[in-house]
Amino acid sequence: MVLQKFQWGWKRRLLICVTASLCGCAVGPDFKSPETPTVARYTETPTPEKTADVSTVAHGGAAQRFVSSDTEDVLHGEPWWVLFQNEALNQLIEQALANSPTLADAEARLRQAQEEYAARAGMSRYPSVDVNASTARQQPNFETMGITAMPSPPPFTLYNASIGVSYTFDWFGANARALEGLQAATEIKSWQLEAARLTLAANIAAAAVREASLREQIDVLNTMIETQQKQFVILEARRALGGVSDADVQQLRSALAEHQARLPPLHRLLYSVRHQLALYSGVTPGEATLPQFYLVDLQLPEALPVTVPSELVRQRPDIRAAEAMLHQASANVGVATANLYPRLTLSGNFGAATLSGKDLFGEGFNLWNLGVGITQPLFRGGELRAAKRASEAAFDAAAAGYRQAVLQGFQNVADALRALETDALALKARSVAADEALATYRLMEARYQMGGIDQWSALDAERRYLEALLARVQSAADRYADTVALFQAIGLSGGR
Repeated sequence: MVLQKFQWGWKRRLLICVTASLCGCAVGPDFKSPETPTVARYTETPTPEKTADVSTVAHGGAAQRFVSSDTEDVLHGEPWWVLFQNEALNQLIEQALANSPTLADAEARLRQAQEEYAARAGMSRYPSVDVNASTARQQPNFETMGITAMPSPPPFTLYNASIGVSYTFDWFGANARALEGLQAATEIKSWQLEAARLTLAANIAAAAVREASLREQIDVLNTMIETQQKQFVILEARRALGGVSDADVQQLRSALAEHQARLPPLHRLLYSVRHQLALYSGVTPGEATLPQFYLVDLQLPEALPVTVPSELVRQRPDIRAAEAMLHQASANVGVATANLYPRLTLSGNFGAATLSGKDLFGEGFNLWNLGVGITQPLFRGGELRAAKRASEAAFDAAAAGYRQAVLQGFQNVADALRALETDALALKARSVAADEALATYRLMEARYQMGGIDQWSALDAERRYLEALLARVQSAADRYADTVALFQAIGLSGGR
């Protein structure tokens, strides 16, 4: 009777443990997404509804409107780079998205994270079942065991086969928290891939603008050099007649040499940009067949979708990745907490042993064992509690990293908005300066044609106009580049 009571008590306790493990809760914090920022605007003072209009500029001078509504109202399901209305740019970005080694690396890391999650899920949710089979040729020797009354049997073959089953119950949610962390790691890689796609597209668009700007600067600078060379010929002739001094000729020679010296660095930068575009496209510079970009072939987007501040954290992939890192850190706290509590493991082995391989399971299992194990950490020299404190510190670090990512995102948008606003004003001022220089040049040219001034003065006026034109080209390119920066800052990816 006492034995029966003991057996029933043992079974009841095991049943309670199993039931608790199946219905158990996961210790540690339950993750909640951080609250959405409540700020009303990106900048200290409200940004204007649109930028200045520089209608006198042939390209890059249109006013840009900031549309604070759904991005679909502007993009209509298309990727943001189509707003520049350049088919060569569209094809280059699509080619890069398909061939970039950087994206291939990010995609592979995402697949790795997904498979690591699947492996841990299979290990945690289902019992492990292993099949073992063996055969051994044996020759017992009774004499070595002190038995001399009977002869030793002849050699024989022993066949063994068994099935082992074990399962560790997730009593306090260690496995559940570990899976939660791996799922968050998958989300991190997914958002990092999205960020890499956005960065790649933005880098290509910015490089195309840079190339277009450099080409126009080179064209203007070549025109300036041609003008100065004409001046130099005239001045040399006047010096031969005694009309000007050697100092005047030397001054022009120095100015001409200075402008000629500006060409090689511009060409070097142009080559570097072209090589960078080849890298983005996933090919070597020697085998790349890249289009040539000019500002006149790029349309400045006039309607710019600007996400409201409360939605920025849901749209920027780097912020979403930081949130997933915070989630992973929270799950790791749960894992470290669960490691302080007991673990319940059930195991069983069922098998057979026979001298005939054909009849290995003929009479069913003749070898079996069942086991229940409970492991409770008692003393680890403070290891487990220190690990828990370390995971909590890592969570605090991830929370700070998330806040930093949010602040950085808001700064990027604010910078881009103010840049576009001031770019338009700068282009307007540069345009006025270029228009005034052009008016002066035309006046001086007319006076030269009527004999009122010499050709040197007319050519000097043309040179000043070309200097002003060069500055205007750079200002126009700034608007394109900062438009790309805005698209990247608000987290617009392809087709979103």
